Amino acid sequence: SPLMESEFFGSVALLPRAILQWKVSCREELTSEAFSLFHLHEPRIEILVLGLGDRSDRLDPDIHNYLRSKGIAVEVQSTQHACATFNFLMEEGRAAAAGLIPPTVLPD
Repeated sequence: SPLMESEFFGSVALLPRAILQWKVSCREELTSEAFSLFHLHEPRIEILVLGLGDRSDRLDPDIHNYLRSKGIAVEVQSTQHACATFNFLMEEGRAAAAGLIPPTVLPD
């Protein structure tokens, strides 16, 4: 799978045809502004997979509602699982994106 063959440093935004540095380093920086690149993307993103490092926490309800208002479904997971989910969605031909915050502990 594409992400398993790549290494990235820092937070990244994965779009269907681009990989961008994402200026978010912790969950406290997850604001509506931080998600603007996902809802402004063309073609439109249907699902955003959010990787929050070592664990999957609940997303702030205001951010969840903001993304829903833009027509984007959100799946929150650990970053490792979010990478696998993003790859699966891309293989299925879905209009998906991922916002990934690196884990503090890297798997072997």
